Amino acid sequence: MNESEIIDLVRQAILVTLQVGAPVMLIGLVVGVSIALLQALTQVQEITLVFVPKIIAIFLSLFFFFPTMAAILMGFMQMLADRIVAGGGG
Repeated sequence: MNESEIIDLVRQAILVTLQVGAPVMLIGLVVGVSIALLQALTQVQEITLVFVPKIIAIFLSLFFFFPTMAAILMGFMQMLADRIVAGGGG
């Protein structure tokens, strides 16, 4: 394996990480900002008001996006396994 192949593998791994993590993180961000805005507008400063809806939204998004996340990870693993079988080139 030479440097360009290693750089390509690392780039693909970072891309897979972003593809798998971004949807859940973005939903958590949107829900968190929405609740913070609601708290600022209503001046209700209850700490559990931030965490409970955010946790529920993240779990629901994990449930919804899990098939896509699994497909992305399986595709990446298949590519890695093919490269290992081929002797590192590919």
